[in-house]
Amino acid sequence: MATLRYKSVPVKSSEITPEHVYLSRREFMKAAGVAGVGALLAACGISPGQSEVLPTEPADLQVGATSDELGDALNTYEQITNYNNYYEFTTDKEGVARLSKDFKSSPWEVQVYGLVDKPMTFGLEDLLSKFTQQERIYRMRCVEAWSMVIPWTGFPLAELLKQVEPLSSAKYVRFESILDPEQMPGQKSGFYPWPYQEGLRLDEAMNDLTILATGLYGKPLPNPTGAPVRLVVPWKYGFKSLKAIVKIELVAEQPATLWSSIAPNEYGFYSNVNPEVPHPRWSQASERRIGEAGRRPTLMFNGYAGEVAHLYDGMDLAENY
Repeated sequence: MATLRYKSVPVKSSEITPEHVYLSRREFMKAAGVAGVGALLAACGISPGQSEVLPTEPADLQVGATSDELGDALNTYEQITNYNNYYEFTTDKEGVARLSKDFKSSPWEVQVYGLVDKPMTFGLEDLLSKFTQQERIYRMRCVEAWSMVIPWTGFPLAELLKQVEPLSSAKYVRFESILDPEQMPGQKSGFYPWPYQEGLRLDEAMNDLTILATGLYGKPLPNPTGAPVRLVVPWKYGFKSLKAIVKIELVAEQPATLWSSIAPNEYGFYSNVNPEVPHPRWSQASERRIGEAGRRPTLMFNGYAGEVAHLYDGMDLAENY
């Protein structure tokens, strides 16, 4: 079977909604008052009772004709921030925005340590100033067979890892999210082994597609999508891209992850998007793009085969799912 090759490139800031558009829309919303906001929400098909779950940016924020490299239109800011998997808050995808709206994401630190020559701790200001912020439009697909096209702002994880100088014995990267059940009511559930942990092989982490996202639609990362910094690995199912990162550890052995610890037969360590390997409870051959009617075929490696297929040469992708 021929391998489809797509090339993802950083998106210029000029191709994302201009700053003056953000500001003029925000000022208009402020001036419009409660009645005007209600009218705008109604125009977007949102009932007034739902208004408290929306983030501060306007619900109609879009990028116009901008699309990804396959020609797929971006999802709106309202869609991206109001339909999320974030079990630290709730298992209800439409309830995350409401429960996360008061989450305190500043000050923030990310500790990078383990098998490195120069362990470091980065404050949020360091992440925003030391590393080149880029805009990347990525397709993101969840294991539940729904997907979005999202304009992230962030930087390649490889830039940060090079700063700490991994040792030759480092083969994997382990990520850990914040543990704060007072702010995150979902963490009071004893069913999940909190904090959320994930992992990548070192060569996956160093791939240029893998980024640490610090923003969305050109603005700081909103709480429902993982503020203030999250991992984005677009050729893998969404649960690999953990949110609210506080620790990054380089290790010699494959690390345990939250979902593979709970259900290893359903959530493998690699979790590459693969239409030919079904989830035990549903097919992965097609997906539902949020905001669209019907379904579309799932692309191998989520459409990024040209950049990542070589990482898995010689591997059985059904066994190493």
